[in-house]
Amino acid sequence: MRPQQPFTGADSSSPTDRRLNTLIRHIGDTTMESRNSNISMSPTAGGDASVFAHIVQAPEDPILGVTVAYNKDPSPIKLNLGVGAYRTEEGKPLVLNVVRKAEQILVNDRSRVKEYLPITGLGEFNKLSAKLIFGAESPAIRENRITTVQCLSGTGSLRVGGEFLGRHYHERTIYIPQPTWGNHIKVFQLAGLSVKYYRYYDPKTKGLDFQGLLEDLSSAPSGAVVLLHACAHNPTGVDPTLEQWEHIRKLMRSKALLPFFDSAYQGFASGSLDGDAKPIRMFVSDGGECFAAQSYAKNMGLYGERVGALSIVCKSSDVASRVESQLKLVIRPMYSNPPVHGPSIVATVLKDRELYHEWTVELKAMADRIISMRQQLFEALRARGTPGDWSHIIKQIGMFTFTGLNKEQVAFMTREFHIYMTSDGRISMAGLSSRTVPHLADAIHAAVTRMG
Repeated sequence: MRPQQPFTGADSSSPTDRRLNTLIRHIGDTTMESRNSNISMSPTAGGDASVFAHIVQAPEDPILGVTVAYNKDPSPIKLNLGVGAYRTEEGKPLVLNVVRKAEQILVNDRSRVKEYLPITGLGEFNKLSAKLIFGAESPAIRENRITTVQCLSGTGSLRVGGEFLGRHYHERTIYIPQPTWGNHIKVFQLAGLSVKYYRYYDPKTKGLDFQGLLEDLSSAPSGAVVLLHACAHNPTGVDPTLEQWEHIRKLMRSKALLPFFDSAYQGFASGSLDGDAKPIRMFVSDGGECFAAQSYAKNMGLYGERVGALSIVCKSSDVASRVESQLKLVIRPMYSNPPVHGPSIVATVLKDRELYHEWTVELKAMADRIISMRQQLFEALRARGTPGDWSHIIKQIGMFTFTGLNKEQVAFMTREFHIYMTSDGRISMAGLSSRTVPHLADAIHAAVTRMG
């Protein structure tokens, strides 16, 4: 079969048609040359210069950058106290036994598939997470006034909540404690909220500036959002007492301030899951509305699985249902739906009585080891006669201690003792061990006595 000739509309054998076909080919060649010329002129098409040549090198994250510097240090005595992750007495990452058991159960279940989860995540995980933080007997749960969606750990939960507030809440200002976890600021600013601060930490007492906190929240505009650390405040390790929490609750409700709890350390602070959740439950029990972002990174050691949940407590089940519908519209274009493995581990542990009990035992052991590190460091500094009152180390709670060391002292300790921490003097107590406490105490003593 002969190849089909292009239709020219006339007999191509006539002189006129031949000239017409030549003209058509010429126009086509010219067009192609023009296209090729445009392509070669495109800034993305070859050449030595990058279209991103103007991009400047971004600074390292102030927290994650500590680990980068630590990894580059060849010293055998180096110590990383910047990472916000639990370490064993041997300085190794820990996978909980109960997590390994849950994973084995999941692996052995041949009915499990890798299909997409719904936009809101694993339903069983969401229900169990709400019970864990609000209490199984919470009236808000019984009345279906809570909507819970699975998110990408604590950061993702905060971001989804921030995006929802930016779209649907009348007051775009959020008050966060001074100081707070550095990522809080970026998360809420990028969600379109205006970030302001309320006083929290008193450098003189190395404790809570309770009066300053009350004054700043009293002057906040009605309806403003207030970020609250549920327990084990990061970076200071300073928490209000339950009596102070009650004062905060009354003040916030009187001014219609909207509480947004960040719960990254439930059970990890005191060793009690219920005890660490009391501040949140106080706010829920009065019938008011609030937000709560949960993370299972610390208390179940699931850092890399990115397992978290955002719960919004509403006035009625009808409102909660509508809120959930809008949360889906936030999540869908952001990451579509969350992963399945991590929340399946959590759900497996939370729904099984024996596994749950085993988890609480392991969780308390982690919390107790950190409390022991606090006591050992305090006693080591006292034994050395280190100038100053270091009792704040044992008064503070949770993974971190705000030492009170300044930038110059921190730099000195890194330079002379190869100890790495954030420049604000925050150290991770989980990064310490009985073996390394003397080295840290020596470094702090030298920094305080030599650097003032």
